[in-house]
Amino acid sequence: MRNLLLASALSLIVVVPAVAQEANDPSILTVERVFANPSLVGPAAKGVSLSPDGELVAFLRSREDDVNVQDLWAMTTDGGAPFKLIDARALVPDAGELSEAEIARRERMRISARGVVEYSWDEQGRYILAPLEGDVFLAEREGGAVRRLTETEADEIDAKVSPKGNYVSWVRDQDLVVYDLAAGAEQAITTDGDGLITWATAEFIAQEEMDRDTGYWWSPDERFIAMQRTDESTVDVIPRLDISGGGATVIEQRYPRAGRPNAVVDLYVHDRTTGQRIKVDLGANPDVYLARVNWSADGKTLYVQRQSRDQKTLDLLAVDPTTGQGRVIATQTSEAWVPLTHDFKALADGTFIWSSEESGWKHLYLHRADGRRIRAVTSGDYAVTGLNGVDERTGTVFFTASMRDGKEWPIEQQLFGVSYRRPGRPVEITPRGGWWSASVNKTGTAYVGNYNDPDTPPQSALYSIDGERLAWIEENRLDENHPFWPYVARQRDPEFGTLQSHGETLHWQMSTPPGFDPSKTYPVVMQVYGGPSGGGVKRAWQPASTQLVTEAGYVVFRMDNRGEGYRSARFKQALYLKMGQPEIEDQVLAADYLRTLPFVDDDRIAAMGWSYGGFMTLHMLTEPKMGLAAAISGAPVTDWSLYDTHYTERFMSTPEANPEGYAASDILEQLPLMTGRLLLMHGMADDNVIFENTTRVLNALQEKSLPFETMLYPGQRHGIRGNERGLHQWRTYLDFLDRTIGSRSPAAQD
Repeated sequence: MRNLLLASALSLIVVVPAVAQEANDPSILTVERVFANPSLVGPAAKGVSLSPDGELVAFLRSREDDVNVQDLWAMTTDGGAPFKLIDARALVPDAGELSEAEIARRERMRISARGVVEYSWDEQGRYILAPLEGDVFLAEREGGAVRRLTETEADEIDAKVSPKGNYVSWVRDQDLVVYDLAAGAEQAITTDGDGLITWATAEFIAQEEMDRDTGYWWSPDERFIAMQRTDESTVDVIPRLDISGGGATVIEQRYPRAGRPNAVVDLYVHDRTTGQRIKVDLGANPDVYLARVNWSADGKTLYVQRQSRDQKTLDLLAVDPTTGQGRVIATQTSEAWVPLTHDFKALADGTFIWSSEESGWKHLYLHRADGRRIRAVTSGDYAVTGLNGVDERTGTVFFTASMRDGKEWPIEQQLFGVSYRRPGRPVEITPRGGWWSASVNKTGTAYVGNYNDPDTPPQSALYSIDGERLAWIEENRLDENHPFWPYVARQRDPEFGTLQSHGETLHWQMSTPPGFDPSKTYPVVMQVYGGPSGGGVKRAWQPASTQLVTEAGYVVFRMDNRGEGYRSARFKQALYLKMGQPEIEDQVLAADYLRTLPFVDDDRIAAMGWSYGGFMTLHMLTEPKMGLAAAISGAPVTDWSLYDTHYTERFMSTPEANPEGYAASDILEQLPLMTGRLLLMHGMADDNVIFENTTRVLNALQEKSLPFETMLYPGQRHGIRGNERGLHQWRTYLDFLDRTIGSRSPAAQD
């Protein structure tokens, strides 16, 4: 579910009251300005990465004339000015339609932009590979020349430069192709990809739920390519109407619903020296998940993470690539589920670092080559959120965590360093006070740091490993030249606080309107996501939607309930087998707290969310203890038996094994309990949360003669894309909320 479009859950819109509309005050943010160019976020760099030698930085930047199109930029790390490396519109001025396979892949990756949307370095740093509008371009670091490698009707997807920079590979028409840069010729590694058979591409479940976007892996010496073969013939066909403005098409989608068969995924190793293809032995049970694939530093061992169907067991296999034979060298288990991570790093001496939640918190551990654990690298009452780099020279591992003084602090994130040879107290590399993400170079001497806080829009810089800033990549200074500058004076910093639920600390944030008067009463919009995710309560730069809401005279409130955020295993597993129960209980606690505040209008509280947040708002609206006056539910799951296997079974088991949990989470029987008005929204081509989730609610509401409102978006999938439709979506929000809890609502007229 990839957090089910958490960003959409933050896009809350409310009405601008008459006081804000009069005189067209230029300091008041409008929805029209939010959906215009340039972006109010400013020139924020995306996808920033260092060259392997640390001398060049590459990043994606949106065009000023079209925020939805990205170019590839670069700069030297000695302080030179940024320069455009690949101009998307210059190379492909008339971007055509993408293939269905590429559209689906980008939907899984939550990529909505066009132009250059991803890129990769070779390990020597000589080249940058950039797929662009279905073709592949190679930029040479020396001189900056850009070479077009393909110009075909078919899309080349998941393109990569081989580790030593001698080859480029991609998937075309369901087969893997390798292009020899020196010879200028391509070779088809597989030729039988067709119909329901696909090579070297992550299957739907891996892309959508396992955070695995690729289906092939080069060995470091370029001799081997590990690649998956997917057979979807076992997966149920779910006929799906893809309704657009020009008509409707029936898509025979292979969609593995909870409790039903998955695709059959096999792993092979192609030996480029012999041309042989060897099948990897993944065990006797074919009903497993190919979770992660990594190579050892010397390329002699293929590490495969194999997850059981019930996700309670995660095995690490060491495979001989010449024979395909493997053995289990380490296993993680849980009574609920074992989470998948990218926290695996094979070291040159044959050892490896791997994370585990067995202590109750996710921490890093050092293992021998045979899988035996040597020691814990990190420990304490906090969760490691990511393994960001390793300096094997000094024996230092770099990681991010939301932690202060050895205890969790979920609203901030920093980069830390600690020795994996002689573990001790982690050293804070980045300062406290906001939200950091980082990428450490291969030598462990520098990192690209991305930072933001409530007063600082996203900015990126190159830092030495001791935290000294060496050069700005994108300072994004909030001054009179920044697109958000006209609205800064009315920007409201959020207040943070906590509530207690079942022995757990729940963090919340709240923003009040400009000119806030605590002697007056205000309506409230509760932002909600609620499901398993990274959490939404952060000391971070707030989305423009928050200021729109406060400008309209609303208090904006958000709380991360149990199950949400990078917290302890116990905190996350509170919703196991009972999604829609502990989360709603915690949101009732939040509503009760809001009603204790003298400035909150008890009768004018609304909630809004998208995807899992849409599921939450439906349940919140039908929970009498919430007492909501209105709710907007976008693309909601309304019956978990309609959703996919890996996500749903992780938290709910199967419908056959947990009928009570599935029945309790089905919204249909609860609809007569609605305490306020409902606006239901969905994209009519959604291939993730299938449109059937909403149509069954539409039908049930009509059968029960219950009033509601609907807004459907032809041609849109799980998110509503583009400035024009986004503007319409927000205007729809404005009108609905104004009539239900805003200045035109009955309560406001009393």
